[in-house]
Amino acid sequence: MNNDAEGRTQDSSLLIDQRVAELDDWRGETLAHVRALIHKAVPDVVETWKWRSVPVWEKDGIICTGETYKAVVKLTFAKGAFVEDPSGLFNASLEGNARRAIDLREGETIDEQAFMALIRNAAALNTAKAKSKSRS
Repeated sequence: MNNDAEGRTQDSSLLIDQRVAELDDWRGETLAHVRALIHKAVPDVVETWKWRSVPVWEKDGIICTGETYKAVVKLTFAKGAFVEDPSGLFNASLEGNARRAIDLREGETIDEQAFMALIRNAAALNTAKAKSKSRS
């Protein structure tokens, strides 16, 4: 694999492509769909591949991860407790101090506009924190 940042991003994107393809059921379709929404919401999002083959989307820090399990596709927002969620999409990991998640089950759909707003809110939170750190 390449060692530069762009190479890692390209390699990670290919690994995510492979993950979607190997999940040749509703989970792969769901992961591909939310991935496309993430890119639409934050066009300069960076894809990485971490922790035992988990797709991760970042902009000035982690926005969310896309884990796949037998019964759910779990989108975990690293700083979800601090992200505005006016549509109430978060339905898992609600007890944590920082993380929040969205569990999507087979046959469920997601409110695309609300999800993209959530992604933009998470990215904006990361960017604000990054700017704040750079000023100190």
